[in-house]
Amino acid sequence: MTEVMPRLAEIEADVQGFVETHMETLLGVRFLASEYSTGPAHGGRIDSLGLDENGSPVIVEYKRGVDAGIINQGLFYLSWLMDHRAEFEHLVRARLGARAASQILWSSPRLICVAADFTRYDVHAVCEHRRSIDLVRYRFFGSDLFGLETVASVSGGTKVVRSARRRAVTRGVADAQSASMVELAGTVDEMLVGLGNGVHRVERKTYRAYQRLRNFACLCPPQRSKLLVYLKVDPKDVDLVPGFARDVSGLGHHGTGDLEVRLRTPRDVERAQELFRASYAAA
Repeated sequence: MTEVMPRLAEIEADVQGFVETHMETLLGVRFLASEYSTGPAHGGRIDSLGLDENGSPVIVEYKRGVDAGIINQGLFYLSWLMDHRAEFEHLVRARLGARAASQILWSSPRLICVAADFTRYDVHAVCEHRRSIDLVRYRFFGSDLFGLETVASVSGGTKVVRSARRRAVTRGVADAQSASMVELAGTVDEMLVGLGNGVHRVERKTYRAYQRLRNFACLCPPQRSKLLVYLKVDPKDVDLVPGFARDVSGLGHHGTGDLEVRLRTPRDVERAQELFRASYAAA
């Protein structure tokens, strides 16, 4: 065996270039632009702009080492972004198409800070903000390995999510006329949120996403006799039981993930626990 030593990047651009090249794989974010100018009046350049799996605008800022200014710098650009929505929508339309531009989720913009490390003051600071912020530690290992580790993750949309959740549940009762399915959805919700620290809910009209740095589960509104959950688990690694789990890769569906799990009873939820954990771990 040969020990592979962790190392920092030679320059900040090395981290930025690697993450931008593999942004969807590493962060679940579709890359839009690099070194995006905020104009002469604002006088800045956003390291990376992107759009995540749920349609949330994302700003990614990088530092080679430890820099106390990375959070404030990112928040400065996030404020600019919220004041220039039309410009961002135009960029999304040009890069990803009109449909993606029409589905931007402005209620939960995100800031992802990638650096060598963060201080305890940084971790405390993000908890005091009302924005969705992820602090992510990076390391290169040898010449061909790269690792990301979430140090802190805070969701700024808690109040919005809770009110949206109540509306979604009410709508589910009206449509499905099935209190048992709504109750089952509540059980699944508690189970997914309880898998670990830093799980955020993101509400869309057709699904609720559960997210670490990336989505790991998407729960659709209750139907009359079943719940549909989509997971980021490779269907090839799962024993696909007809009526319970199926491969939906290549098939259109709401949310993200290639494994569809159908839940009808509390026993089904128990059967799905290991799949939930596997998807959480993969994210």
